[in-house]
Amino acid sequence: MSSVRLLDRVRAAIRVRQYSYATEKAYTDWVRRFILFHNKQHPAELGKEAIEAFLTHLAVVRGVAPGTQNQALQALLFLYRQVLEIELPWLDQVVRAKPQRRMPVVLSRAETLRLLAAAPPRQALPLALLYGAGLRTAECLALRAGDVDFSRATLRIHAGKGGKDRMSMLPEQLAAALKRQMARVRLLHQEDLERGHGQARLPRALQRKLGKATQRFCWQYLFPSELRSEDPQDPGHFYRWHVHPSTLRKALARARQRAGIDKRVTCHTLRHSFATHLLEAGTDIRTIQQLLGHSDLRTTMIYTHVVRRGACGALSPLDQTPTPLAGGQ
Repeated sequence: MSSVRLLDRVRAAIRVRQYSYATEKAYTDWVRRFILFHNKQHPAELGKEAIEAFLTHLAVVRGVAPGTQNQALQALLFLYRQVLEIELPWLDQVVRAKPQRRMPVVLSRAETLRLLAAAPPRQALPLALLYGAGLRTAECLALRAGDVDFSRATLRIHAGKGGKDRMSMLPEQLAAALKRQMARVRLLHQEDLERGHGQARLPRALQRKLGKATQRFCWQYLFPSELRSEDPQDPGHFYRWHVHPSTLRKALARARQRAGIDKRVTCHTLRHSFATHLLEAGTDIRTIQQLLGHSDLRTTMIYTHVVRRGACGALSPLDQTPTPLAGGQ
């Protein structure tokens, strides 16, 4: 059996389970790399030593991060258990890399406002939502018109990380800008309908159930792409997707430079800043956990280490006693 056919089986197994397209790309890529690493031997002919050799190569030769190495292992576990249907006891004994626990980079409120003010006009609103609602990049870009509830000032996050739904806040200061954005999306959608398009890309089961109802405005992406493109999972069908995540990343990099911020700033930094600023304002940690969509409170607790007064919110003893150094030298 060729590796090409095997990769098709991997894709089919992933789509049956309705995993994200990003997961599909990552898993099939790791399976392909695994096969090539072992000179195109079929995985069914390989054992524990082969997997450990591949993972060791990733860590020692390629120098990948522990999270990347664990993703490769998860892809191989999926291959053996769900595609090849081989239940091997030793799979659970393969040593996993220990994830690195890093303190998040957090911007001050002043830095955040400077950064958002310096953002390109077209990307300013989604970047502001990353901070104002604590969204992940993928969650923000996946927002659809029907996910915005102005009357309750909420955003519905559908199938976030781990496939979970949740509600987040809609910042009052962004309400007017969001209404203008929705008006622009409505005009674009009307143009698509007039040209015989306008159908939204939805999970296949829901798409079959709704039929032509997928053309309704509520299903349209809040931040649509300028061009329609082909569905990589369903060749021959074209949709108007949301803007690409790299668009936000590039816009943020330009904004950081213009704002003169000398920190390593990513889109996720805005989410970290959202949580930290809420904590500093006295918001209950469990409320922050719900807003962020964390399953484990320990994940949210990391923000207690980066609150405004330094590590763990403590005040340095040097700041509690007057010192000659305070006036400079």
